[in-house]
Amino acid sequence: MQTDDRRAAELEELGLTNYEARVYLALIRRDVFTAAEVAREARVPRQRVYDVLDGLTRRRLAVQHPGKVAGYSAVAPEIAMDRLVDQQRRSVARLEQLSGNLSRELLPTWLSGRTHTDPLDYVEVLRDPEAINDRFARLQSEAEREILSFTKPPYIGDPDENEAGVAAATRVHAAGGRVRSLYTREALDDPGMIAHIRRFEEAGEEARIAAELPLKLVIVDGSLVLCDMPDPVAGTGATTSLVIRHPSLAATLGLAFAAVWDSALPVDEALTAFGARPAPVE
Repeated sequence: MQTDDRRAAELEELGLTNYEARVYLALIRRDVFTAAEVAREARVPRQRVYDVLDGLTRRRLAVQHPGKVAGYSAVAPEIAMDRLVDQQRRSVARLEQLSGNLSRELLPTWLSGRTHTDPLDYVEVLRDPEAINDRFARLQSEAEREILSFTKPPYIGDPDENEAGVAAATRVHAAGGRVRSLYTREALDDPGMIAHIRRFEEAGEEARIAAELPLKLVIVDGSLVLCDMPDPVAGTGATTSLVIRHPSLAATLGLAFAAVWDSALPVDEALTAFGARPAPVE
């Protein structure tokens, strides 16, 4: 039974329906079947078997023997398979012709559409915290050569659960790229954040501590920017994030990042300077 199921599945790949495949496999078991007999043998509903036999006959995979009670025989498998393959070839040739004609017909419309641009096509606005987290994770996973970030509270997601960030830092660093993150001084008072920073450092991130940061910011590969904009209208806790694909903006913000980076302290120096101590390693 498993062999018949496999053979039926392979016949379906060659273009038969499941019922057609099962009826053909039943027909090859003896010289002639009546419709009722082949329905029982193939386990196909009797009310359907006539349509199935008619389809196989039209496709020249079965032969009908007229008589008081019509009989049906299968065409030899090698001939049947050649005919199925030939039908597939003709179908593919037809599809190639249709696709070629359609692509030529659609090309002028597509080209004319390239001249229309919306000035905000490259800006994505996110307000839902979960959507912001998902987009942030996707940005990190898409990074190839550089990730620069301003990291500051409040955090939308749990920093300890940022597995996408650890994976991205590891991958970009291993490829010879650069991963840098600036944290605010408050991070030194949170043993959990210090552990988070150490984990990212082990993955290849360079980290420094700045006295303050104006907003949360991520710059990916010098072309894509994610920035968190606190909402002055909605009040405390409400935020809007912008994802902007704009190399010139990314380059400008990259200069701002570099200026803050140069004035910031490495984590160990900051710990010494400000007297904070990380939680003991368990």
